[in-house]
Amino acid sequence: MSEKNYKEGDDTPAYKSTTVDSSSQSKYTGHVTEVPATAWGRFVDSFRPSDVYLANSREVNVAGYDMEAAARRTAESPLARRLKGRHLQMIAIGGSIGTGLFVNSGKALNSGGPAALLIAFGIIGLMLFTVVHALGELAVVFPVAGSFSTFSTRFIDPAWGFAMGWNYAMQWLVVFPLELVAASITLQYWNVNVNNAVWIAIFWTLIVVINFFGARGYGEAEFVFSMIKVIAVIGFIILGVVLVCGGGPVGGYIGGKYWHNPGAFSYGFKGVCSVFVTAAFAFAGTELIGLAAAETANPRKTLPSAVKQVFWRITLFYIIALTLVGLLVPYDNERLLGASSVDAAASPFVIAITNAGISGLPSVMNVVIMIAVLSVGNSSIYGSSRTLACLAEMNQAPKFLGYIDKAGRPLAGVIVTSLFGLLAFVAASPKEGDIFNWLLALSGLSSIFTWGSVCLAHILFRRAWKVQGHTLDELAFKSHSGVIGSYLGLILNILVLIAQFWVAVWPIGGTPNASDFFQTYLAAPVVIAFYIFYKVWKRTPFVRPSQADLVTGRRELDIPALIEELKAEREELKQRNVLVRIYKFWC
Repeated sequence: MSEKNYKEGDDTPAYKSTTVDSSSQSKYTGHVTEVPATAWGRFVDSFRPSDVYLANSREVNVAGYDMEAAARRTAESPLARRLKGRHLQMIAIGGSIGTGLFVNSGKALNSGGPAALLIAFGIIGLMLFTVVHALGELAVVFPVAGSFSTFSTRFIDPAWGFAMGWNYAMQWLVVFPLELVAASITLQYWNVNVNNAVWIAIFWTLIVVINFFGARGYGEAEFVFSMIKVIAVIGFIILGVVLVCGGGPVGGYIGGKYWHNPGAFSYGFKGVCSVFVTAAFAFAGTELIGLAAAETANPRKTLPSAVKQVFWRITLFYIIALTLVGLLVPYDNERLLGASSVDAAASPFVIAITNAGISGLPSVMNVVIMIAVLSVGNSSIYGSSRTLACLAEMNQAPKFLGYIDKAGRPLAGVIVTSLFGLLAFVAASPKEGDIFNWLLALSGLSSIFTWGSVCLAHILFRRAWKVQGHTLDELAFKSHSGVIGSYLGLILNILVLIAQFWVAVWPIGGTPNASDFFQTYLAAPVVIAFYIFYKVWKRTPFVRPSQADLVTGRRELDIPALIEELKAEREELKQRNVLVRIYKFWC
């Protein structure tokens, strides 16, 4: 409740008593607060600071870093728990299908070739499968605010958690204007004689308004956006199979001729390495289901199913779709983004349909791209605002960023991200291509660091779990790939960073230069600088497995009851037929 006292005679709405929701399971549970009796009064009151934020803002910071206080604050975060299972399902399946797949895959096809496209996206997809399962295991046990940055602080090193938190927040901060820039580029397909700034203003307003409705607004918007994107990708896959087999109006049988002429690889092994950063950018956002766990009423029931859906998204919506793109569009097509600036608005999906002589459908596909852009832009405000609030709760960011109102919205984070999105208005300048590349450079490799940190945090969590006398039977959800998968994911993340360093120093078709290096590898020095700065400033220790906090933030504290419940669920599943058991394992 706000610090303002409402006294008799004040010119304020009438108030009535209520109690804090008991589902929060914090020291504030059961406290009596007051809310206005009128609808307008409740709306205005919802923007006032929550009791938890006010209490946290009064706390005095201690010397060094207080890990116990950080863990408590993220566990007691007043974020609203309003996301449902269907929201998580669609966030997992289609939440990050955006310009990375529909637009940037064209540049990747041009620089690597169809074989390089599949190899790079396949490796990143395998890596992401292990990452999301590791994240799902951690998030089910600890559905706390901040998710992966919190896990890095708790199990690795607070300084690394600081670097990962700001790395992830900056990733989404730049993705928001990036998606708006991509929207303005894609609209050029229709040769609309309207200034780009007009479209950016419209999209910016729509996305910001959605996020002012809180987690429920984000979830409902993502449910609709993702449903449209999923239907579109499935439709393209069906159409693509028909076109490859010669069922289109023009072109006849295509088969694998573009794999022979101009070929499967554009620049050999280096071309494959150059596609990694594009693939990482395309998959960015899948980890949002871990971030959403703190705003889910029952993550133990809903999160595992959402995590399992990632396998199908990787296989169906990326690998199959990009296989068809590689079969339908030669990598030397001058309309691909990066091959020529004449038709930069056309994605490889649109080019494939246009080459087949199908009228009308390219415009439909461009509408889908618009929706995909809005979806990722929506996710960018959600991801950055929640991360900024978490950093403030852990005393790793200015306290005002931790402002969470009574409706459970991280208001300060939403406003800061929205203001950052105004950078998109520079897209109206002739330098929009350079802006697109630099924003992509800052956000692309950021995901690699985030995913690698998740794998390392999971490895150290499992070690701490064992050292402190726990068994795997106490885990409500276990990663399908286990600790071995996390080791594999960590190694793949490191190898991708090495490959990208090689491409950054010796770019394709060029000589070493500072511009190409930082456009490819900009995120790495930023992360290292943040880590060293905080490590020196706070002198944080590495977390020992025997001292890691395995209690704070857990919602399932009755371990014997949990084990019995899980055992009953497994026994019930054994009674079902084989098809149901297979479905439950993968879905």
